[in-house]
Amino acid sequence: MNDSRLLVTLCTYNERENIELLVPEIHEQLPLADVLVIDDGSPDGTGELVDAMATVDSRIHVLHRSGKQGLGTAILAGFRYAIEHDYDYVLNMDADFSHHPRHLLALVDCMNRVDVGIGSRYVVGGGVEGWGFHRHFMSQGINFYARLLLRLRTSDNSGSYRCYRISKLREIDLDRVRARGYAFQEEILYRCRRVGCTFEESAIVFEDRRYGSSKIDWRESVSALWVIFRLGIENLFGVTVAASEQPVPTKTAS
Repeated sequence: MNDSRLLVTLCTYNERENIELLVPEIHEQLPLADVLVIDDGSPDGTGELVDAMATVDSRIHVLHRSGKQGLGTAILAGFRYAIEHDYDYVLNMDADFSHHPRHLLALVDCMNRVDVGIGSRYVVGGGVEGWGFHRHFMSQGINFYARLLLRLRTSDNSGSYRCYRISKLREIDLDRVRARGYAFQEEILYRCRRVGCTFEESAIVFEDRRYGSSKIDWRESVSALWVIFRLGIENLFGVTVAASEQPVPTKTAS
């Protein structure tokens, strides 16, 4: 990978305190990588901070989006940017230090052997710090559900710390991706599998964010289950189910 072009993408909403520290740490590990921040109009000035950082470092870029549009759409925007700018690999990670930069080199090394490298909490050497029973149960449950319905063989299908080979992403019709939120993680692995991607998991330890608050809530979990269910029906029977992100409650007459 010595001559390959790598883009690291960070999807942000109110991550100013984290991003100022994270980008330099990424470049300590990967000095030749470009970093693209996809910011959804953060009120705390995250986007403006990255603009200022980009003026003094040509490796830093930013996409400004108007308001929160969902994590899945932000990662897709990063994919499209990487494809349009002829990168060889795109690596996505969380912007809050829950994905520590110390794991970057091992994750990038996966690309010498496979098409998708997955930073995995659920292989030997991986783990999670700071979670209670509820979050462990929710994560393990969604991973089991995805493996069952989408025939994924990887252990960690719901994390976003991953590196992708651009030539394989070009084979996917990204306009067909349905998930807008956290279910994107399972869906993109499903679509990568459909185009013949190979996978490798590299152990990571997932840590609590350093600053700010988590953006995951129960609605995201319900949405993820619904999207995976629809993809599972498509996978098993070749039938496309409703296009909406999640089931719409039926109104009853009063």
